Amino acid sequence: MSSVLTAVEKPLSATGANRQVSWLGRVDPRVRIVCAAAFAVTVVACDRFGVLIAALCLAGVLMAGSGLPPRRTLRRMAAMDGFILFMLALLPFTVPGEPFLTIWGVSASWEGLAEAARIGLTANAVILALMALVGSMEPVTLGHALHTLRVPATLVHLLMFTVRYIDVLREEYLRLRQAMKARGFRPSTGWHTYRSFGYLVGMMLVRSLERSERILEAMKCRGFTGRLPLLERWSVGARDLAFTAGFAVALVALIAGEVADGAL
Repeated sequence: MSSVLTAVEKPLSATGANRQVSWLGRVDPRVRIVCAAAFAVTVVACDRFGVLIAALCLAGVLMAGSGLPPRRTLRRMAAMDGFILFMLALLPFTVPGEPFLTIWGVSASWEGLAEAARIGLTANAVILALMALVGSMEPVTLGHALHTLRVPATLVHLLMFTVRYIDVLREEYLRLRQAMKARGFRPSTGWHTYRSFGYLVGMMLVRSLERSERILEAMKCRGFTGRLPLLERWSVGARDLAFTAGFAVALVALIAGEVADGAL
């Protein structure tokens, strides 16, 4: 009974999703998108370790205020780190400089290790901030915010349809794979396997095209004219202005730290 009451009491957005109740979730989505872009550009332009560590701490504060589950967020960060780990591990062996380690005649330099650390700090800070500011939005809200920021309508529609139907295509892929298994297919390294996967990809493309045509006809029957109606109207308030001012001060502090270290 308590779980039912809890589900009923949760505030819902215009699309039926759970409305965010964290302090960061109450900020105007357009402000969050602009701040995320400004943060990414600023951090990528920085090079000092102290500044990058400060940026990572700022991203951690944003993550704490976003209300995202910490365990799931850390798993996503670990997946991203695993993707770039191989590149970072090779940098000390490819950047010339003072060696600190030699393996099979190949030397690793301190300069390469420092560059790998910079890239790691930059990537983690930017991804963490993007997850906090943009990743916590509902996809429809993100699309509407991009539309009001004058992003081309075609790109916004592409984003929203991709988010909507990527899981549908995944289910279609799983049904085709299940049908292949039911017919005794077992993947190997032979030409039969390569040909079967080629047929699978081709069938996915054909079914995607057929589904897209059915979806377009259904949308036209419902009055679709090339524009998606906005369900919410936003207005910048005092909370949004205060967040923008504080965030701008933090970015200016990062830039000042970078410039000051460079002058020294």
